[in-house]
Amino acid sequence: MLSEFVQTWPMWASLAIVCAAITFYMLDRWSMEFVSVCVIAGLLLVFIIPGARDVDGNAISAADLLSGFGNPALITIMALLVVGQGLFQTGALEGPTKALLAGYDKRPVTTLLLAFLGVFVTSAFVNNTPIVIMFLPVMTAIAMRMNAPQSRLMMPLSFASIFAGMTTLIGTSTNLLAAESYNRITGEQLGFFDQTPMGLILAAAGLLYILIFSRFLLPHRRGLSDDIVQPSGKQFVAQIEVTHGHFLLGKKPVAGMFADLPDMTVRMIQRGERAFLPPYEDISLQAGDLVIIAATRAALQNVLARQPDFLQQVWQASGADLEDSSRPGTLALTEAVIAPGSRMVGRTVEMLGFRRLTRAVTLGIQRRSRMIRTKLGEIRLESGDTLLLCGPVEAFRELRSSRDLILLEWSQTEIPLTTKALAARVIAISMVILAATGLLSILHASVLAAVAMLIAGCLNTRQASRSLDLRIFLVIGAALAMGMALEKTGAAAQIAHAVVNLASPYGTLAVLSAIFLAVALLTNLLSNAATAILFSPIALSAAAELKVEDPLPFLLAVIYGANCCFATPIAYQTNMLVMGPGHYKFGDFMKFGGPLVIILWIVFTIFAPWRFDL
Repeated sequence: MLSEFVQTWPMWASLAIVCAAITFYMLDRWSMEFVSVCVIAGLLLVFIIPGARDVDGNAISAADLLSGFGNPALITIMALLVVGQGLFQTGALEGPTKALLAGYDKRPVTTLLLAFLGVFVTSAFVNNTPIVIMFLPVMTAIAMRMNAPQSRLMMPLSFASIFAGMTTLIGTSTNLLAAESYNRITGEQLGFFDQTPMGLILAAAGLLYILIFSRFLLPHRRGLSDDIVQPSGKQFVAQIEVTHGHFLLGKKPVAGMFADLPDMTVRMIQRGERAFLPPYEDISLQAGDLVIIAATRAALQNVLARQPDFLQQVWQASGADLEDSSRPGTLALTEAVIAPGSRMVGRTVEMLGFRRLTRAVTLGIQRRSRMIRTKLGEIRLESGDTLLLCGPVEAFRELRSSRDLILLEWSQTEIPLTTKALAARVIAISMVILAATGLLSILHASVLAAVAMLIAGCLNTRQASRSLDLRIFLVIGAALAMGMALEKTGAAAQIAHAVVNLASPYGTLAVLSAIFLAVALLTNLLSNAATAILFSPIALSAAAELKVEDPLPFLLAVIYGANCCFATPIAYQTNMLVMGPGHYKFGDFMKFGGPLVIILWIVFTIFAPWRFDL
């Protein structure tokens, strides 16, 4: 007994570290990054002890344990995060989502179904986190039109994106990590669409569950943030100067409205000393005209994003003489209130030399007391006025200490570079085609796409580095190290042997079903990536134990089970994204997502014999 323990103690030490990691991840008392670093340190410590060998008597080196950080699957995940960030920064998906929302009044049910279909199809080929971020305002707007709380749509939004992840190789990082284990252990490649047939069946069952039970099991809960997240109808007075080559040059109004200024009210057109007031009849805009408009922040941001030349003209008209004025960098919009007793009260923006003082441009002024019909530069500021500012993020950091302005930092958003939206779409679609057709591996296609996003200017290096989530990097690296330890010390084979002994009397289907259920339960307590990495070698060992010809069904059982992360908000990052807007509690996920996990397990068990010829 003692001699057996001496021989197998590295296996038990590895299992103890894995169990401790799972426990500390679940407790959530310390950050996942900290726990992951401690796990790696613990494994490194264990395997420098004399006698710490693998099942073949070979030493397990630090290079083996840390090889996960150079793992092709991890590099692919990081590259896909950059590609997703490029799509987000360029607003590449905003046009389609706005077009979708425009038809809600005429076809509400169809619009809602198309929105979820758009989430599903897009998430099958792109990292679903930016997709959910992109669709959050769409679902918010639809909830407003439905006069329903956002809690009825936000959790289904997250779940629909997760369903899509089951259907393709690049649907989620989980699939890539499992595929890497499959390739390392068996030497076989997981095809781009190998998981699609059963994935679509499970997704259809999940979507049907949402359609039927969402009205009964989802909370009908409104929160104070409902008023905050809704688009503000606050109107700013802004000024557009028509110059040579301007997008408004020569434009005429139709029924008093300018088609190139959507969702904006033109209050006055100043031409020299003459002012034109509505209605505007037989007037064509000329170079030198000043167009005074009233518009919401969202409307102004849309024009700025679509018309970079307009942004450039505003920047230069404000007195800027910048070397990089030909190509403005990443700019942000924010709001600031004139503080009581401010030195700015009673003075105009031009008198203040605001651009030189703050490195930000005043795009508009909002005043609750009365309607303003005058040029922006002639408006004398009053205490309580809200300024809409555009400038570099660094400029707003410097304004935090200002006693004259109260910076509303919660309102700060970056202006998406929608002129690069087409390039971002082309890059993302090309990546999917190259990977799906096998012309390039998913590693090469994703890395090339990420680099192309940077070269094309879809995002800058700061935005790209911000998308590389340190938590994902460390958790996956630690999970790969644990998986390596379990595999090399024989722990994976022992667990597989126990699972086979328990379920094998009932046949191969019982083993597949048991693996699916075990992974599905654990993925809601641990991360799905870590669960996939830990169970992939276990499942493949079970296939070897049963002496089946094709181990692919066992790997797919792990992939599908690891994607059943519905029962807790910590199970997947999109669940965390929708928790705030949906005003959910931890128990809401258990109530709505828990039964969904069981249903998908039952569906998998029913259809597995047909899909895998068992």
